[in-house]
Amino acid sequence: MAGGFLWMALPLFAQRAAQQSTSPFTQQELSGPWVCRRASAVGGADSAGAALSRPGTALKGWTPAVVPGTVLTTQLNAGQIPDPFYGMNNERIPDIYTVGNDYYTYWFVRDFAHARPQHGGHIWLQFRGVNYGFDVFLNGHRLTEKTHYGMFLRAAFDITKWLAADGHNRLAVIVYPPDPPGNANGGQGGDGTIARNVTHQYVAGWDWIQPIRDRNTGIWDKVLLKETGPVRIDHPHIVTRVPGTREALGPQAPAYLEVTADLVNASGVSQSGLLSYTLEGKTVSTLVRLGAHDTQTVRLPVDTLRHPRLWWPNGYGAQPLYAIQLRFRAGGAGATPAGSVTPAAGGRAGAVLARGSVSDEAPLTFGVRELTAPWNAHTRSREIRVNGRRVFIKGGNWIVSDAMLRLSKARYDAEVRFHRDMRLNLIRVWGGALTERPEFYDACDRYGLLVMQDFWGSGDCDGRWPDPKKLEDQATRKRYPDDHDLYIRSAADQIRMLRNHPSLAFWCGGNEITPPDDILHALQDSLLPSLDGTRWFTPYSNDSTMSYNTLGGNGDGPYGIQPLETFWEHRTFPFNSEVGSVGLGDMESLERFLPAANRVVPLAGREQDSVWDYHKYIPYGHYPDAYGPATDLAGFTRIAQLLNYDQYRGLIEGFAAHAWDWYTGVIIWKTQNPWTAMRGQMYDYYLDPNACLYGLHQAGETVHAAFNPVEEKLCLTNSGDRRTVRLWAKAYSMEGQETPLLEQKVDMEVDTTLVEADLREAVDRLRAGKGIFLLVGADGVGGAKNAAGGTKGAADAEAPLSRNLYWLPDSTGHYTGLQQLQAAKVDVRIRVTSEGKAEVVLHNPGRIPAFFIRLSVTDNRGHRLLPSFYSDNYISLMPGETGKVKLEFPVSKNGLRNLCLDGWNVKKCYFRGL
Repeated sequence: MAGGFLWMALPLFAQRAAQQSTSPFTQQELSGPWVCRRASAVGGADSAGAALSRPGTALKGWTPAVVPGTVLTTQLNAGQIPDPFYGMNNERIPDIYTVGNDYYTYWFVRDFAHARPQHGGHIWLQFRGVNYGFDVFLNGHRLTEKTHYGMFLRAAFDITKWLAADGHNRLAVIVYPPDPPGNANGGQGGDGTIARNVTHQYVAGWDWIQPIRDRNTGIWDKVLLKETGPVRIDHPHIVTRVPGTREALGPQAPAYLEVTADLVNASGVSQSGLLSYTLEGKTVSTLVRLGAHDTQTVRLPVDTLRHPRLWWPNGYGAQPLYAIQLRFRAGGAGATPAGSVTPAAGGRAGAVLARGSVSDEAPLTFGVRELTAPWNAHTRSREIRVNGRRVFIKGGNWIVSDAMLRLSKARYDAEVRFHRDMRLNLIRVWGGALTERPEFYDACDRYGLLVMQDFWGSGDCDGRWPDPKKLEDQATRKRYPDDHDLYIRSAADQIRMLRNHPSLAFWCGGNEITPPDDILHALQDSLLPSLDGTRWFTPYSNDSTMSYNTLGGNGDGPYGIQPLETFWEHRTFPFNSEVGSVGLGDMESLERFLPAANRVVPLAGREQDSVWDYHKYIPYGHYPDAYGPATDLAGFTRIAQLLNYDQYRGLIEGFAAHAWDWYTGVIIWKTQNPWTAMRGQMYDYYLDPNACLYGLHQAGETVHAAFNPVEEKLCLTNSGDRRTVRLWAKAYSMEGQETPLLEQKVDMEVDTTLVEADLREAVDRLRAGKGIFLLVGADGVGGAKNAAGGTKGAADAEAPLSRNLYWLPDSTGHYTGLQQLQAAKVDVRIRVTSEGKAEVVLHNPGRIPAFFIRLSVTDNRGHRLLPSFYSDNYISLMPGETGKVKLEFPVSKNGLRNLCLDGWNVKKCYFRGL
């Protein structure tokens, strides 16, 4: 059976020997060992497919292949091309537009062991993602009646009758690139024609990436086998209802679960049985009768969860997850234990399942939450509510985990965890890239990151603007892609794949443009209401239904480095889907991909280095000059981290200070790079964080004390519950002399912003000569209060809630004091808490501030171990202060790990034996 994919991805199990039995309903991933070869060397589908797929056909001269992966990932793994992410190596790789599609049309072949199932069982071969078209053969038989197209349309085939009697099988897949592949002529998406396909668009190049030479042709996602009985469970769907307005803590009123699934009878005889699941000791079931080759959508009775554990976005509560197992059992409640199979009567294909036997199971993981997006009449934008509680959106734009689609559960986990550590609560998956994989959403479920998922398109390619770099006119491009039916079928398939994730918050028709009218209507009026029905849909990323632009102009932005005052006084879209700044990594980050000859200081006004330009560097302009001249690249990147921290802390502080007045949300453009770009990132391609991440971490405190640089007043924001806090401020000279400025009690309501004391006179006087350190904060006074005014939680009196350090320039705008700052020493105590985890206590015993200390876990050669996670970083300690940092890090191969400490005025040193 060919066509749209048939069910959600399930847990994997190890490959079995040819005649070995195994538990049913599990999946086997067909990853390595695949081999591949260019199709022009062995023949196309019609001439070579049958022969290549016969076990025993010689495969001399074939290359070990990376599956999941692409042609380029295979070539890189085999040493056939240089690393395209290093220097200008990408220029040494043939581009598909120049060499033609045949150059990247490849056969992929894999032998696997699997016996034919007994007693009417079925084996299903699943492709979770191929770019762009493919034909597939098994044991000399063609499975695709016609070529399967579409990067985002899964496919499944019943291969039961084609499996070899001896269990030794061969699979051969020929993969065709997107056609047309697009001319990578320097435009956004090249000449735009890549968008004629239902595929991702960035592969022809963008203002943050160079073109991917094979356009990511290959079997880019998992290939799986699953065994079932004659009745298969497809497209399980769960909707959770959480009426009313809830709080994260305390007892909960009931929630309600609505579960549906498609049941498919693959046999030629009728089948009957129970579809059921069990949750917290209670079984919910319904009796179903299926005719021969029948498919039914089955709705189970609504279940009441009496004491639900609710799922919340990051910063608003916990993220508990539930797991159930949908099961179809023949004949109603039988005596056969769950998970076992009773052979069908007579053991013949198409036989009726024996009473009590299980035909299929489908696991389903979910979080209990209800999300709505009402219109805020004051801001004139959407506001996001989770379980009735409004959530101020602090998000990041996401491209893709790896531009060459080297996707993995571990990398997804690390990247989403970084977003959690930035104290963001939403990731927008940008429309010029992918519908992300279930493993990405799994990570968002765990870490509480809501997701805005764009469908595939961007105004750059799809005709929002006239563009001289585009091959076709604006009207033609507005009708992209060529095959609207393929797009609609692909969208339906991806909705089914992702809709059960609690992190999925809303859908978006595309980046800065709507899809063609018929596609838009299909999404908005048909697919989403019928297949999902619980999430808000916006036609495009800055549509007026999302955020009404009352200000004229673009409304989104600004982009690039800004005076900090901009984020406080320049009003933008009330729900801003793109606003961003710089994001250069430090010296060690740049050394990973910059050749030695190109490690130069990018001085303002000087012609930019060719490799810096190739990697899309966004200049810092004259902003570094205020910190004094940088004589080498290490010094420049050290200054860049100060600017990074300030830029993103100021961005979130400015938007959050106007929450629910000017804004309901902001999404940073952008928080990560899937290759070695030199712009807009909180961590680099190698998963090494820079100061941007910790500036966001600082600004994202639930209760946050901030300094408004425009009015020079203290600003106190609270995105949590009602509470009373002690607000305070201190100034420190560059010699460490403390001057108290403010201390007072403040009552904070839920979701409020208070502007408190005016510090202008004192701050301007103290900073005039050399600049100062301004330390502001808030401590708890008693616990947080619930809606009725009662205390809840375990907050202690005087518990620290916010501590926020600014470094302010002198009266001329220069950081003369930082340039002259004396050396400081820091006492360090390390306690290893478990394998790969430690706590570090830092103490400043002297009179000089210890400024901007970076902690790094390294191997024995001094290279950072990545990814490592820090509860805080780029830390500053005033005289007598102590700070604690929790570390989590990978285990190095030789087991030797060290802690590196390096600061603005703290000498670099290593502590052995983590």
